[in-house]
Amino acid sequence: MVELTLLHWVYVIMVLVVLIVMILRKDTIIPCILGVFLMGFVVKKTLLGATKAVFDGLIVAGMELLGIIIVISCIVAMSKILEEIGANRLMVEPFRKFIKTPDIAFWFTGIVMLIVSWFFWPSPATALVGAVLLPVALRVGLPAIGVAMAINLFGHGLALSTDYVIQGAPTITATAAGVPVEAVISKGTPLFWVMGIVTIITAFILLKRDMKNGKVEKPLIDELAVEEGNKARPVAKFAAVLVPFAFAMDIVAMFLFELRGGDATALIGGTAILILMIISIVEYKGEALDKITEFIRGGFVFGMEIFGPILPIAAFFYMGEVSPIQAVLGDAALPVGSQGILSDMGSALASIAPMNRPVVATMEMMVGAITGLDGSGFSGMSLAGSLAKVFGTAVGASIPKLAALGQIGAIWVGGGTLVPWGLIPAAAICRVTPMDLARRNFIPVVVGLVVTTIIAMFII
Repeated sequence: MVELTLLHWVYVIMVLVVLIVMILRKDTIIPCILGVFLMGFVVKKTLLGATKAVFDGLIVAGMELLGIIIVISCIVAMSKILEEIGANRLMVEPFRKFIKTPDIAFWFTGIVMLIVSWFFWPSPATALVGAVLLPVALRVGLPAIGVAMAINLFGHGLALSTDYVIQGAPTITATAAGVPVEAVISKGTPLFWVMGIVTIITAFILLKRDMKNGKVEKPLIDELAVEEGNKARPVAKFAAVLVPFAFAMDIVAMFLFELRGGDATALIGGTAILILMIISIVEYKGEALDKITEFIRGGFVFGMEIFGPILPIAAFFYMGEVSPIQAVLGDAALPVGSQGILSDMGSALASIAPMNRPVVATMEMMVGAITGLDGSGFSGMSLAGSLAKVFGTAVGASIPKLAALGQIGAIWVGGGTLVPWGLIPAAAICRVTPMDLARRNFIPVVVGLVVTTIIAMFII
């Protein structure tokens, strides 16, 4: 085990500070900036080095998030021209037959998101599902935050933690645990679905309660509300056919050419920009050269408005991983053999725990959750798998079930349901703030983690 240094403890203390600030329902930018500064000072030992680390941390975070920023900006730019010509109303008309109440909107959106995410992963699925179903849900009275929760919990939570089709998550976990991928999937399925069902039902009940009491947060920008008064322009019918057809072709291409993750996201972003260009030319003709600039500008202004406050937060939490912290503070920032601050802390925590099945299940979940605080979800699964092998052997428990439990902790915390810097895609496409979405998800996800851990104590 790597010896913990002052850098590790500064990071952990600042994580606790950030969590306390979040619980107090305050923004966390100041403690995050302070955290990067203190870590820079510990490593560089000068105010100059610490100050430079703050800016370098923002650059590293910006590079990590650049792809998401651009694809969301492209989708929003496209949505703006669809709204202006009235095509968005025509596009959502078919769904009105199925989605007539807020309850149906929540579950329909979530289930569609779950299915699409299994095949193409949540990030590209968020753009596809959100762009089509958000206006429908708003029309029937489901608040934007409710749509964001459905997309987020079904996609970045349940779909990503199960990952039945692509099997990226269970492959990482199973490889580290030394068991077959099929074992993690089959043995872990009861835990996967306990977590998903408990969390999503809890979230739905709390959302309904707050909708009834008028306590639901308003969207950051209410531009996606469908305006009934504006008459659709003639080009709207063309656009209403072009957009779903183009994205349907994207889905076919993803399947045929096995495009996943970043490649799939890039395809969707490029398609959105091409659609914007085509509609601009058809509708505005000679004025298209100038008119398209307005839509592009509006899309990227929105992107920076959403992502700007997230960069300082992400800059701090990315420091928990090897590559980002070395990019900011140099290769010598971490001790030899370190797997990153979060992984090191998880290993240290595991080494001091007494061994029995309840403790082992609790530690496996906690370690997975701790390593997920960087907003990735995947970074800690190797550690979770390795610990599952150690714990399972020590107490005679099922290694695949323990590995699945650690995978649940890492994905649900870090994959994009709890930490604000991991919630950006769903929050941005629904025009709500990541912090509001994180607060909405907090109680349901924590309840799900606790219930799943208790169930695991009896079945591992």
